[in-house]
Amino acid sequence: MAKKEKEMKTNAMRMLDKHKISYETLQYECGEFIDGLHTAELTGAPPEQSFKTLVLQGKSRQYYVLVLPVAEEIDLKRAAKLVAEKSLDMIPVKEITAVTGYVRGGCSPLGMKKQYPVLLHEKALQYERIYISGGRIGTTLCLKTEDFLRILNARTGNFTM
Repeated sequence: MAKKEKEMKTNAMRMLDKHKISYETLQYECGEFIDGLHTAELTGAPPEQSFKTLVLQGKSRQYYVLVLPVAEEIDLKRAAKLVAEKSLDMIPVKEITAVTGYVRGGCSPLGMKKQYPVLLHEKALQYERIYISGGRIGTTLCLKTEDFLRILNARTGNFTM
């Protein structure tokens, strides 16, 4: 009898398991960073329900996690206003792992080293389920939008161009 291969859990998956939140895991072959639109294409996830994770730092030095549709670009001024900062800047790529515990292209808003304030784009509210990074390149998670908001104590708003 063949042994079933044990799925390697990420911190994002462990966080969902701990809170007894159901989710679907979608795997895709990819050795390096690709953008969210290509990830959606590889997994078959609807692009409009697929969201990317960006980590920014405010003038106050506080980090923020912004989760927005993969096809859209962030409006830094709008985002700063929503989190009550004078300004926001993307953190440098070389700092992603140190700040989040994840690598570029595999950065999930779930299970980061520390819990930073999370802002989910209001377009996510149109969907029962959303697709986000699973915590490593090659893994996407699908979960209920309401579960995402609850587990991360996330706020919503419009912060795209």
